[in-house]
Amino acid sequence: MGRFTVWDYVVFAAMLLVSAVIGVYYAFVGGGQKTSKDFLMGGRSMSALPVALSLTASFMSAVTVLGTPAEIYRYGAIFCIFAITYGLVVLCSAEIFLPVFYKLGITSTYEYLELRFNKYLRLCGTVLFIIQTTLYTGIVIYAPALALNQVTGFDLWGAVVATGVVCTFYCTLGGLKAVVWTDVFQVGIMVAGFSSVIVRAVVVQEGIGRIVNDSYYGGRLNFWDFDPNPLQRHTFWTIVIGGTFTWTAIYGVNQSQVQRYIACKSRFHAKMSLYINLVGLWAILVCAVLCGLALYSIYKDCDPWTAKQVSALDQLMPYLVLDILHDFPGVPGLFVASAYSGTLSTVSSSINALAAVTVEDLIRPYFKSLSEKKLSWISMGMSLFYGGVCIAMAAVASLLGALLQAALSIFGMVGGPLLGLFALGILCSFANAIGAFVGLVSGFAISLWIGIGSQIYPPLPERTKPLYLSTAGCNISLENLTSTVNPLTRVSNTPTTERPALADNWYSLSYLYFSTLGTLITVAVGIITSLLTGGLKQNTDRKFLLTKEDFLSNFSRSKSETPEKVEVLNWKPFTVAAEGTDNPAFSPIEMDIASNKNKVNGPHI
Repeated sequence: MGRFTVWDYVVFAAMLLVSAVIGVYYAFVGGGQKTSKDFLMGGRSMSALPVALSLTASFMSAVTVLGTPAEIYRYGAIFCIFAITYGLVVLCSAEIFLPVFYKLGITSTYEYLELRFNKYLRLCGTVLFIIQTTLYTGIVIYAPALALNQVTGFDLWGAVVATGVVCTFYCTLGGLKAVVWTDVFQVGIMVAGFSSVIVRAVVVQEGIGRIVNDSYYGGRLNFWDFDPNPLQRHTFWTIVIGGTFTWTAIYGVNQSQVQRYIACKSRFHAKMSLYINLVGLWAILVCAVLCGLALYSIYKDCDPWTAKQVSALDQLMPYLVLDILHDFPGVPGLFVASAYSGTLSTVSSSINALAAVTVEDLIRPYFKSLSEKKLSWISMGMSLFYGGVCIAMAAVASLLGALLQAALSIFGMVGGPLLGLFALGILCSFANAIGAFVGLVSGFAISLWIGIGSQIYPPLPERTKPLYLSTAGCNISLENLTSTVNPLTRVSNTPTTERPALADNWYSLSYLYFSTLGTLITVAVGIITSLLTGGLKQNTDRKFLLTKEDFLSNFSRSKSETPEKVEVLNWKPFTVAAEGTDNPAFSPIEMDIASNKNKVNGPHI
């Protein structure tokens, strides 16, 4: 196995340098950031393509680059069904949530909660978002740095601090425009990193046919599993139904995503950005799946994880890169740059979104005398502050890895009830503040209960269905292997005696259904409570609701759009779907940090 060379560091440094230069450029071009709207919303002048690429980039954190191929190596290609999920998510986001947010012209999505309900619900949403996003960002910086460091010897804290500082630098100087355009550059780097691995793996295996053949005989092409059992980790139904709720919570209502598509110059551009982004998500999914199948094809007879060559599944991709690309100076560096591009794009959108909610929800309403110029400076200060917080959270992640992982998985459940809250506001004219609050609390309580339960009693292997890994072709002594032949069954079977009845049914629910459950409970309880507390008597302003006109304006000239933009829209025979995410709490892949235990379920990051 090779280690890192000077050229690899040069490629990595070049990626950081270009990102920083983009930030400097947008800090000064066009007179800089004069108002907080310029800084946080790019002056609402962005066009569809860069925003679409930005949405794709921040959805793809290093978790996607390192985790998804490992997920396919371990559990098979059923993960591909997410292609359908992405389509549904983009459709929901573009046709239900986007029209309402766009016509209100808000900066923070939580502003909607005050307009529709009251300021206390707005505060609930804001605080939950800030806690969830800071927790997430710490892990998203630290986990990939640790995986890359253990395999490649790439300096751990040098990388963490360098990415954190560069990210904070361009977010603080350039605002949303810098975030979007660095994301565009970083998507290019990520695709290049994936492509280099796929091309080289195909050459090593003498054609893609062999990779597909090995995967087929190794049971990796398990696309169709229509088992309706909600306890199975990944089946067609858990991915399509559960995945749609999970991701819509991120795409439809999460500040990090919404902030970017509301920054588009017209509603048509905003919708197009989501639909174009769908194509990006599909492309990334295909790349990750091909990498996963290549991993299996190359290591089918000697699994590096069981053979103790790597200590966690998310180290398999860097291990493969050093294995097959060590003769090409700078190419392993390109792969590491692509993993860190994933980190940078996710962290930068988190920092920008945190600055936006802090300024719009916690500062502007209470300090009404502040001028736009001052608010613009405060926005920059908040970006700097949250950049520091994110680096500090990475340090916390290094000390409390497993604890932070659990905290995040639990906070990941915030997404479901919040989605339910917004759905109540947008779709139910009779929902009132009392109903919304009671719904949110009950959805949150149930989500927390099942979330904490699944952390304490991880599901058994028959629920997660890990596939067989072989070490028959390894030339290592058998003694090393006896303890690790099937670590999953070993770990999970010891506590069977103490597992309560709830552990094997209620707590074993697929992690993708946590969000679904939270959303449905919030909506159901919210509707019942609103009806009991006189919801039908209130008059809700129609601009806070999704109306027939919002939908019909897709097909007609709308006064708010310029005619030529709608001409293009009229030409579209159907709507394509899109999705992606930047946010936190959900990625079905676990990046276990401190404890490489095999907790195979739970909204993993």
